[in-house]
Amino acid sequence: MHTSPATVEHLSGDPRIVHISDIHGYLTDARSALRAVGDAEGYRDLVTTDETGRLHWAGNDYVLVVNGDVIDRGPKNDECLEMVWRLQNEASPGRVRYHLGNHELAIVLPSFVRWPDTYSTGLDASERRAFLERASQRAVTAAYEGYRHTYSHAGQNEPFDVAAVNDAVQTAADELLDAEGDDEALQKRLEREYNRVFALGGGGGRGPDAGLCWMDFAHLDPSAPPQIVGHTKRVSPVRNGNVVCGNIIRMNHRSPGGEGVLIEGPESLEAIRRSPDGSVSISSV
Repeated sequence: MHTSPATVEHLSGDPRIVHISDIHGYLTDARSALRAVGDAEGYRDLVTTDETGRLHWAGNDYVLVVNGDVIDRGPKNDECLEMVWRLQNEASPGRVRYHLGNHELAIVLPSFVRWPDTYSTGLDASERRAFLERASQRAVTAAYEGYRHTYSHAGQNEPFDVAAVNDAVQTAADELLDAEGDDEALQKRLEREYNRVFALGGGGGRGPDAGLCWMDFAHLDPSAPPQIVGHTKRVSPVRNGNVVCGNIIRMNHRSPGGEGVLIEGPESLEAIRRSPDGSVSISSV
């Protein structure tokens, strides 16, 4: 389905890369953040809105990176997933990237995550299989290579091969789909074999030895390869040396406004954020 190379280099025209992460079931905030692109001075629409409020791909020259954790926490998990699938289907192949976060990992490897009363851990077998099928088709991957930054949910301190980690997600999904009955032993093997992506790290997750779905921003060294990540909550985008964290959806949910996106161009990295009064601001990151 989505077999385009996971790098902006294969696209012509220098498209801007829009980053959003950690939607966590907050559909209203996600819609607001994505619509903010077209509301910002000098930017064309990323999405359009129909009469029901649903978003659609506007057809302009962008790449959208949905950098993990679309689900859990908020009230509209199915709707947030449906929004991502719709945008993928409407855009040209490879223009809407959806990365595994630790909450999607709870679907792929449920033996490792036992959160009570969450969407990801409450899926039945058929719903989990449907998600794995999308990962097998590369509609869900782990990383994307931008102009100067590599995108993944949580990042790494050492360089990693984007194609290899995306292959790992597809291979793991294929093996899980082929498994019969309880696949707990298989999940444990996959976590070890593809630890660069799946490893939880010490202390049950977020440790310095965690994989691309789990490492906490506090463990990313300023000298790490240039990356854009989500995962760790921030009120506004935060730069630490070469690494930028753009998880600004859920932190701002308790007060209206503050949600936004990062936009990378060939020579720039900017944040577009919506204020509580609905206005939109642009700042360099």
